[in-house]
Amino acid sequence: MDRRTAIGLGVAATALAGRARAQTMREDGYLPGDSTEFVPLWRGTPPGGEGIHLTLKATDNVQPDGFHVRAISQIQTPGFFIWRPASPNGLGILVIPGGGYASEGGDRGGREIAEHFTALGITCFILRYRLPGEGWENRADVPLQDAQRAMRLIRERARQYGIDPARLAAMGFSAGGHVAASLATRHAAAVYDPVDASDALPARPMVACLMYPVVTMGQGAHQGSMDKLLGPNPSPAATDASSVERHVPPITVPCFISLAADDTVVPPFPNGIALFGALRQQQIPAALHVFEEGGHGFSLHWAKGKPCAAWPDLFVAWSATHGFMA
Repeated sequence: MDRRTAIGLGVAATALAGRARAQTMREDGYLPGDSTEFVPLWRGTPPGGEGIHLTLKATDNVQPDGFHVRAISQIQTPGFFIWRPASPNGLGILVIPGGGYASEGGDRGGREIAEHFTALGITCFILRYRLPGEGWENRADVPLQDAQRAMRLIRERARQYGIDPARLAAMGFSAGGHVAASLATRHAAAVYDPVDASDALPARPMVACLMYPVVTMGQGAHQGSMDKLLGPNPSPAATDASSVERHVPPITVPCFISLAADDTVVPPFPNGIALFGALRQQQIPAALHVFEEGGHGFSLHWAKGKPCAAWPDLFVAWSATHGFMA
């Protein structure tokens, strides 16, 4: 299957997925059609979780057209849901939904993304990561701990999942973009003690796709994400450490950044655009697509009929230049 055919199939799958699927959500956040293949990240208690007991909370705001907007929080057991394509091509994407570090989306930046990219033959792994404001020790590192661990487990089980362990990308949305950007820059950082042999494997994604990402914790930060990630009155050292644009080492992976100029939630200049500048300054391969309109969180469903709907095709074409999408 050539790339043009694959893209066409992805668009068709997205259109079908976007049709009214107004179904009743279970208490655990499940909707008919969701993947039921869930892989926990940690054996026993996750790092820094002693004494934490959370009961999963899920809400659903069904849109007039039947599109679901689920929000998941109080995550005791982080892991990933596996979305398998009918005809796998050996590629994998770790999909990281957003939600301002207060919750995680189930559909926008989640299920709709998996439905689109599995139609291209890509196996998708939707990350359900712990939220930093829910009592975990070392809160600022909690999402990155889970992202690193997920990458390592996926690599360890690559044959089982039908993917090439070298061709694994990360894709994050909004606060999930902060997680993905942190993974792109800090994939080798020791943010948790190894628990088994899989932790000897690299957590490095081949490429990273950052959609309207939260990036900075300095001036221009998304206040809600910053508050949840760092807590009240963070020190200058804490805000600096979690500002991705300030720490772009040579091991940073190629990054694709897409956002809208009219985003009033996560300001483009101190976030995605600043990160692009930092990447280019350090000679890290990077692409930036700024669309005139789209607001924040356009993903796929809210991008319909707008130029920003082109971002998946642009990512596919760009990733091919870096060896990901053949």
